[in-house]
Amino acid sequence: MSGHSKWATTKHKKAAIDAKRAKSFAKLIKNIEVAARAGGADMAGNPGLEVAVAKAKKTSVPNDNIDRAVKRGAGLTGEVIDYAEIIYEARGPQGSALLIECLTDNKNRAASEVRLAINRSGGTVADPGSVAYMFTRKGVVSVPKNDLTEDDLLMAVLDAGAEEVKESRDGFEVHCEPTDLQEVVKALEEAGIDYESDEAEFVPSMQVQIDADAARKFLKLADALEELDDVQNVYSNADLTDEVMAELEADD
Repeated sequence: MSGHSKWATTKHKKAAIDAKRAKSFAKLIKNIEVAARAGGADMAGNPGLEVAVAKAKKTSVPNDNIDRAVKRGAGLTGEVIDYAEIIYEARGPQGSALLIECLTDNKNRAASEVRLAINRSGGTVADPGSVAYMFTRKGVVSVPKNDLTEDDLLMAVLDAGAEEVKESRDGFEVHCEPTDLQEVVKALEEAGIDYESDEAEFVPSMQVQIDADAARKFLKLADALEELDDVQNVYSNADLTDEVMAELEADD
């Protein structure tokens, strides 16, 4: 589970999909503003901004929105953009753990809304550090299966710094150090392999399998957190097996 919502396959309603899309746009716009504030509006001299803009374009964020975000972040519109990054920790059902990554211009609002969402959705706010130690920051590239094999993918990315390739029912994930992420992406592009997303994410060191009943509660908690404007990403060690996913999809 992560910022690109691995459990999104359980959602089929158009309203839910539209809401996720709007949230995704807002997240990408924030990233552009932060990058422009840190390094200025010139992409040639600001690699962070170049990456943020490329991600937004890949997700079909309109160019006008991108241009406005760059100008806002760089202070060219007179607005002051000052976001703080905060990570909250929570416990979910059956030993599941969550890391909630926020980017906010109001720490008190973010803390209050995250705490309320956790408590209302059956989770427990965890003490700082009691969950974070279970996760490691990694570069993660999601690759659709198409006609690819794991060996094909490994051949393409191994020399670029990839550490491992994990297979799921929908595709593959290439894991690497965050500093090697752009090299891995470049290697995929040179090999002509399409990828869906490339992010620095918190990856759990061990996953916890949860049953269908716990998964329903877990998804309620995760969705409540993801709907918050200040929340950029939600990561978890919860493992929803194919059987559990099938049961959840049958509920729709």
